[in-house]
Amino acid sequence: MSGPLKGIKIVHLASLGPGPYAAMLLADLGCDVTIIDRTGPMMVSVPQGQDPRRRSQRSIALDLKQAEARSLAMELIAQADVLIEGMRPGVTERLGLGPADCHQSNPGLIYARVTGWGQSGPLALRAGHDINYIALSGALYAMGEPGSPPPVPLNLLGDYAGGGAFVVMGIMAALIERGRTGRGQVIDGAIVDGVASLTAATLGMKAAGRWGDRGTNLFDGSAPWYRTYRTRDGGYVAVGAIEPQFYDELLRGLGLDPVQWPREDRARWPAIEATFAQLFAAQDRAHWQVVFDETDACVSPVLSFEEAAAHPHHQARGTYISVDGITQPAPAPCMSYDVSVAPGSPPRQGADTDVVLRNLGRSEEDIKRLRTSGAVA
Repeated sequence: MSGPLKGIKIVHLASLGPGPYAAMLLADLGCDVTIIDRTGPMMVSVPQGQDPRRRSQRSIALDLKQAEARSLAMELIAQADVLIEGMRPGVTERLGLGPADCHQSNPGLIYARVTGWGQSGPLALRAGHDINYIALSGALYAMGEPGSPPPVPLNLLGDYAGGGAFVVMGIMAALIERGRTGRGQVIDGAIVDGVASLTAATLGMKAAGRWGDRGTNLFDGSAPWYRTYRTRDGGYVAVGAIEPQFYDELLRGLGLDPVQWPREDRARWPAIEATFAQLFAAQDRAHWQVVFDETDACVSPVLSFEEAAAHPHHQARGTYISVDGITQPAPAPCMSYDVSVAPGSPPRQGADTDVVLRNLGRSEEDIKRLRTSGAVA
């Protein structure tokens, strides 16, 4: 891979959710990423050879229960700029691969830990998943209709935004700081912290008296001009006409008079919503695309993944690409210099074990012995 971070070496102790996503983002930017996979069966949500989060990376499979495998892992870490790990607090320490162990051989290492609850606090050792982290951060409570359970969103907000993206931001900052001081450090990337940070604007509105319980707010689906509507053919459109001038364009597209449908009259919101719903349901989704595509009414079709990849805007920007026949997002963001080349295929577990071992100076005889012992696979 080329890219602005070409030459930065990353080791990822294979984990779930945010760790692989962070590794993908860094590989997309040009980092040299080696995944340390397990040797036995792995719990994965996507087959490894089809997982975009593993693209442009190498995989070595090590049985970290064996001392020789742990020694190999430490050799890789000693040569790395960054280690990413997502195990429960204390696990890498028990393996002899904790921050203190790694910094003895590599003082400049950025040791990035990404977990749900963080390395400290009463819940640090508890299990959890995206839905638990966004629940405890207050974000889940703010979603959905009043009087109904909060809807279960995709695991984007916690795992990938509050987790993977935030730890990458921490890694980038730590690399810059190391460039000034030569000093490595430990990043405690807790998903709950990242999600809490993402709620900054909402908490600001709450402090200003502009955010209340569900069913009364601008961005929770309560406002008739910020929600989704069903169309005649069973599709949906998303409406985000927040500003007054965009709201007026929305009304014109729907054939309504802005004077008769005041945007700020919250007492009229239920009636406005019912009218909008009736009008949108009278035509197919494609009809509303024609009506609104050339306007600033902020009305968009709700697309499936397949439709999104085929949309002319994404086609023009190259937002989606195909690797080994699998449609996936292209590296983002777009950059004017040091543009990354097309991502490579994602490796299967241990696909590059021999190559990685050779790069560590192991002979073919030694590699065979390691395989026979089960230390590698």
